[in-house]
Amino acid sequence: MDWTLPELSPLALTAALAVTGFAGFVKGAVGFAMPMIMISAFSGFLTPHQALAGLILPTLVTNLTQALRDGLPVAVATARHFHRFVIATLVLLLVSAQFVELIPQTLFLVLLGLPITVFAALQLAGRKLALRLEHRHRAEWVLGAIGGLYGGVSGVWGPPLLVYLLSVGTDKAETVRVQGVIFLLGAITLLGAHLGTGVLDGPNLIFSALLVLPALAGQTLGQALQDRLDQVRFRRWTQVLLVLTGLNLVRQALLA
Repeated sequence: MDWTLPELSPLALTAALAVTGFAGFVKGAVGFAMPMIMISAFSGFLTPHQALAGLILPTLVTNLTQALRDGLPVAVATARHFHRFVIATLVLLLVSAQFVELIPQTLFLVLLGLPITVFAALQLAGRKLALRLEHRHRAEWVLGAIGGLYGGVSGVWGPPLLVYLLSVGTDKAETVRVQGVIFLLGAITLLGAHLGTGVLDGPNLIFSALLVLPALAGQTLGQALQDRLDQVRFRRWTQVLLVLTGLNLVRQALLA
């Protein structure tokens, strides 16, 4: 197996490092969006396999630090509390990863991007869209399955989780911790799945490992900002970022 870096120009490699550092900063500040930023930017100058492979190890490592920021016992308790979401996400992620070459991403991106944009925009406008309490368990299964289905194909499975957490009014600390735990488990599953699909061949694996350092550096700076955000501003930043994420997913679909 070839364990050298993929053939990238110095400009492409520098751009990949910069994008990853910025994505890490955003993730540190609000707890998510790293793979969404990376995959959307990488698609402009990397092959689809390089783009997907590049985000896998940085996502795994930064989610590990995010999930364990409050300690292992708290992380385990969070995983148990949201076990429905975790199970649905991981099972569907494993399944959809096997069809990464077959599933039309244009349709997937539109079906994911439009609802996210509408939901977050309505929240920004002051509309209350909280899920009814008796429907929360069902919502965890459904939104977890949607996240896993998209995650195996695109490496992005965070938006459905954010929609759920915003709907039920989760506070800042728990929102960040839940994201870290579920994203970590998803990243481990994604890594295992794509070690088998060929996406993470030798050069792509080395490339992904190289991006871990700028991801961690950016995350550290972002967490310093997160600690200074109050609940209202944190929620507003999350909603704004969801709108931008949804619009970007639609943009990718139109350009595909």
